[in-house]
Amino acid sequence: MAYMNIPWIIFFIQIILLLLPCESEAKVSAIIVFGDSSVDSGNNNFIQTIAKSNFEPYGRDFPGGTPTGRFCNGRLPPDFISESFGLKPIIPAYLDPTLNISDFATGVCFASAATGYDNATADVLKVIPLWKEVEYFKEYQKKLQAYLGEKKANWIVSEALYLISIGTNDFLENYYALPNRKSQFTVPQYQDFLIGIAESFVRQIYSLGARKLSLTGLPPMGCLPVQRSTNLKDPLQCMEERNRVALEFNGRLSVLATKLNKELPGLKVFKADAYNLLFQLINKPSNFGFEVAEEGCCGTGLFETGIFCSRHNPFTCPDANKYVFWDSIHPSERTNKLISDYLLPGLKSLFL
Repeated sequence: MAYMNIPWIIFFIQIILLLLPCESEAKVSAIIVFGDSSVDSGNNNFIQTIAKSNFEPYGRDFPGGTPTGRFCNGRLPPDFISESFGLKPIIPAYLDPTLNISDFATGVCFASAATGYDNATADVLKVIPLWKEVEYFKEYQKKLQAYLGEKKANWIVSEALYLISIGTNDFLENYYALPNRKSQFTVPQYQDFLIGIAESFVRQIYSLGARKLSLTGLPPMGCLPVQRSTNLKDPLQCMEERNRVALEFNGRLSVLATKLNKELPGLKVFKADAYNLLFQLINKPSNFGFEVAEEGCCGTGLFETGIFCSRHNPFTCPDANKYVFWDSIHPSERTNKLISDYLLPGLKSLFL
């Protein structure tokens, strides 16, 4: 008769397994962010630069309607990703003097709008270079160890998800806009130069304990509203050559991710490529519930970003959810949410 109890035993085992916490969720200790304005949650508020967005109408759809320094009407991808992992819904800026290490223990942002892999890019608007973001990360680790003890701090560092989103400014703010790098490098040479910096950066934060990384590729930068509005050859159309450059760079970044995964024990690098999704949003916005993709919500949407996206501009749209872009460069909050949801399965796979 004993065999009659086997189905019940299996049933109870299944119930117990269902009640156990999900390992992938339990392991994510923090979200740690490096990069540019695509992920800067307000660090530029606290440095001397014109690359700021801590004024209206930025942040008008952020909780409380507060401009935080995010280049968006609301939240950024790291905010949504953090919330999806069961952590806090807002990633704080490391340089915010009103916060301390207790606020940063489960998430922190070192990113700086207008920066790039290339130090020369950061120099254009006097923002935080990538090497300095790494120095802040080292400082953060020391504070974390003093706050939680070495063992707990090291666990947070090793089980955190590192979001890295950078590179667009190297081309649009530096290479294509200024003569210096263009005189030194062809486009493929400059791509390789940036990939070399990216590799050094990943190896450095790996040596500091980072193990789960997301490397974000470039967007279809030729389709950003500011690029379309300055396209003299084909007015208001995407600059296809710059899109090709972005795709080529993303291919090089994929090769780098594969190489690093093979060479660095315990490292997991996810190549976060939202190029195709954003390209679809831009070319077929109505398929995703958008109405406008060729211009941003703020101002005329053709040129305005940063200080030129002002609350005094009479043209700012009433509903940013209808727009793929918030200003002439940066996605709207709704677009950020779609991109975050699209990347999330790949990010979660790092913790399986």
